[in-house]
Amino acid sequence: MHYYSAEEKELLKKIIQSPTYKLAEDDKEFLKLYETRGVRLELDYLKAELGMRRFGIEHTICVFGSARTLPRDVAKAKVDELIEKNINGAELKKATIALNNSYYYEDARELGRLIGKSGKGADDNRVMVMTGGGPGIMEAANRGAFEVGAKSIGLNIKLPHEQFPNPYITPELCFLFHYFAIRKFHFFQRSRAMVVYPGGFGTMDELFEVLTLKQTNSMKQIPVVLVGKQWWKNFLNIEFLLEEGMISKEDLDIFVTVDSAKEAWEHILSWHEQNNTPLF
Repeated sequence: MHYYSAEEKELLKKIIQSPTYKLAEDDKEFLKLYETRGVRLELDYLKAELGMRRFGIEHTICVFGSARTLPRDVAKAKVDELIEKNINGAELKKATIALNNSYYYEDARELGRLIGKSGKGADDNRVMVMTGGGPGIMEAANRGAFEVGAKSIGLNIKLPHEQFPNPYITPELCFLFHYFAIRKFHFFQRSRAMVVYPGGFGTMDELFEVLTLKQTNSMKQIPVVLVGKQWWKNFLNIEFLLEEGMISKEDLDIFVTVDSAKEAWEHILSWHEQNNTPLF
């Protein structure tokens, strides 16, 4: 460059600073284009895929449920606080419902323990808890695995509002996704069972996705277990769908309902034994 004039050096500077001169992998604006969405989808999938391969993860037990479900001690403290302040009405009713639903947090925590203890030590990564990585039921399942020294996976999703992973996920197995579709693909890819606790729209989205895939034989058949018989009976009138001709009688067998983590885990083990598809 020493023999270029000042004018030529200025021209060269403009070339080097031009976005077109950046390597494609370093050009964030290029990677955010509509036309490069396919590349972003592939990267969204590949990063988590390679991460799980490095750990030798073969099978996952996916646990879904509300992010709003509280641990029992937290829910009870809120009720006690309201009673102490003599606050009644809607606020106390809401807090009492949250306390009742804290059963599901503690039960999902127990499920995490059961799955975590099922391998042959802390380095046996063949079967692992997988959750959406957030609070509530997701936290409970990751927490249970953590408490027995087992690794577990969390698949977070980038949302408009701030979201943080729960602290019990194995750090090297906590992944952040941009696309819901890719995230759900990873939920289903290695799954050998799905356990669904009471939840809201996100939980129902995940549940009905897997029910549809099972109904249409578009995925490997796995057990789907709903925890909380009365809750699901209140929410999901599956017999109505049958009476209306919207589903077939055999579709009633796509999932089972139970009342505890112990029942859920026993059903999963029994299902795989009967279908000769061992988890380990």
